[in-house]
Amino acid sequence: MTILLVRHARAGRRDRWKGDDRLRPLSKEGRAQAEALPALLRPLSKDRPVRLISSPWVRCLQTLEPLSGVLDVPIEPEDALGEAMGAKAVEALGGWLGPGTTVLCTHGDVVEALLAHIEKSGVRLRPKKVPPKGSVWCFTGTGHIDAARYLPPPA
Repeated sequence: MTILLVRHARAGRRDRWKGDDRLRPLSKEGRAQAEALPALLRPLSKDRPVRLISSPWVRCLQTLEPLSGVLDVPIEPEDALGEAMGAKAVEALGGWLGPGTTVLCTHGDVVEALLAHIEKSGVRLRPKKVPPKGSVWCFTGTGHIDAARYLPPPA
């Protein structure tokens, strides 16, 4: 089992966005990070991802779109991965553990909640800080997470 936890790529600045924040898109740099994601994730899985699950917020969906296109796998929007839903994401994590590879794309606060939960279960995490936008945590195990590897965002 492999879980790839992706913090969404760079988006336009929150303080400059006038509309509903759920609709704030990726920036030019974020689109480049999203385009680089398939090459970054390819070596992390022995098989193709069986699921792509994302926060329904536009910037998360856009982060996974290039991967979805390359793999021809649909993105499943999941409210539990939305911003400020860390507790719900932790509750849902067990349902996302399964055979093959699952890619989760979410927000920094949810990544933080999931990392804290995984670390409490005894998995050693380095680095300790909240990872930057576009970065990936790779978790592996058999039925539960027992190892973690961090990948910085694509350049």
